[in-house]
Amino acid sequence: MRTIVHLSDLHFGRVDAALLAPLRALVERLEPDVVVVSGDLSQRARSAEFVAARHFLDSLPGPQIVVPGNHDVPLYNVFSRFLTPLRKYRQHVTADLSPEYVDDEIAVLGINTARSLTFKDGRISHEQIDALRTRLGQLPEGLTRIIVTHHPFDLPANFNAKDLVDRAPLALTMFAACGVDLLLAGHLHASVAGNTAERYKIDGYAALMAQAGTATSTRGRGESNSFNVLRVEASCIRVERYSWNEDSRDFEKVSTEAFERMGGVWASKRLL
Repeated sequence: MRTIVHLSDLHFGRVDAALLAPLRALVERLEPDVVVVSGDLSQRARSAEFVAARHFLDSLPGPQIVVPGNHDVPLYNVFSRFLTPLRKYRQHVTADLSPEYVDDEIAVLGINTARSLTFKDGRISHEQIDALRTRLGQLPEGLTRIIVTHHPFDLPANFNAKDLVDRAPLALTMFAACGVDLLLAGHLHASVAGNTAERYKIDGYAALMAQAGTATSTRGRGESNSFNVLRVEASCIRVERYSWNEDSRDFEKVSTEAFERMGGVWASKRLL
């Protein structure tokens, strides 16, 4: 079994500083095999925000898979937005926009979906899809295959479909052919888990999607600060949600959902 801590939407520049030390301590106690951070490390892509984010990441266990979000692209500096959109992110956080972690049980592949031409929406390019297809084809059989993006490939029906990453159906067709199991994303500051069967009618295939809320931002959008812990086995993935409790001044586990693999379909959700 592998343990993945999934943080998202940190938004340094608009963080609740009181959450940082408890979050850091809990992540350390969880002893993750991988820490995933699915974008929006900064609020306005300023150097000081990225420096603070980097300092926080350095205080967490490794290895880490970190991808940028739309807030990591400058909003008001038009020159930087279109000519060097991720320069500060690459300088202070990581220069690797396609990070990966692979061991003998899991393969975690990160993709950059942040773009200059949109203010909040994301996109996966044809080149990224082709590169992912090639990389996934090189992986050994039997690994649980995990994709990390900021913008989601799937959401429940009550969410706005505009928030889906552009070219999501094309990517899902490739994911099905390559046996991708799990899609991790952020962006909406909402905690959701489910499978892709309702939106994508692909015979014999449904990936599990797990959406993390914002771990540290003051912009909760009606949901308390939260993050996910995933317990990954070959035929079962448990998604544990940890939420900030004002009374205890700590993050506490509030729910667990379990998903079983039946062939190429992740389904049979049961609440524990």
